[in-house]
Amino acid sequence: MAQQNYWQHKTLEQMTELEWERLCDGCGKCCLNKVIDDETDELFFTNVACSQLNTKSGQCKNYANRFKLVPDCFKVTLANRDSFGWLPASCAYRLLDEGKELPSWHPLIVGSAKEMHRLGQSVRGKVIDEKQAGDLEDHVVYWPLQFEP
Repeated sequence: MAQQNYWQHKTLEQMTELEWERLCDGCGKCCLNKVIDDETDELFFTNVACSQLNTKSGQCKNYANRFKLVPDCFKVTLANRDSFGWLPASCAYRLLDEGKELPSWHPLIVGSAKEMHRLGQSVRGKVIDEKQAGDLEDHVVYWPLQFEP
């Protein structure tokens, strides 16, 4: 069993694999398709979900095989921490890497994802399947970058 509040006294480098995985709140925001402005290199989130995202739970439908099913799926690791800036503002990996606290609604703090969903901090009820989307540029949204700590 992971030590209670381990994220408050361990660095990301010190965490076990299980502790690292538990940091993910299951919001599903990182599984949204993104577009990059060709002229400015600015990253924009869309409300278009990866086909492997369970939009109710915020979890990958096939986590073990996600890289085979979605070749451009991004694995969040310490080796690519210089890319954490593309993660949603509420992402625990990004927050802890920036020296910030987990939000008060994070499942590690409140014990389940229920509060996160209740407060609208997940993709639940906000996204469409990528098979129905058409042009991603038509689906840019800003809510993945906003959150209540």
